[in-house]
Amino acid sequence: MSPTMTTAQQRQKAKDDYDAFLATCPSRQLLDRIGDKWITLVLSALADGPLRYSELARQIAGVSQKMLTQSLRNLERDGLISRTVTASVPVRVDYQMTALGLSLFGIVLQLKQWAERNMGVIIAHRDEFDSRN
Repeated sequence: MSPTMTTAQQRQKAKDDYDAFLATCPSRQLLDRIGDKWITLVLSALADGPLRYSELARQIAGVSQKMLTQSLRNLERDGLISRTVTASVPVRVDYQMTALGLSLFGIVLQLKQWAERNMGVIIAHRDEFDSRN
């Protein structure tokens, strides 16, 4: 940054560059979204191909109808999944990852696998911490 920039100009430049450390940066909203457990699980469920709403609901134990619907809408809004409606009786709606969603999925999958692989160690640390406090 130029030394002649005012503090306000420096903040604006950082915002324009999507600096997640700034409170006003829109990338914070995206980080919040992709850090949500339901988003991670929806993307993981869609990894093998398109699924219908009911298939997603069955695969993701514990997700409420409200949270699944909200997660799907948010993912579609961000361009990470697509929603395809097929005219039939009843109407068929399929969800699948877009190219952008697939580019994120590799990272999400690594995070999911890390959590599954290290959960035993994390539980041991929690137990030890809780016994001291």
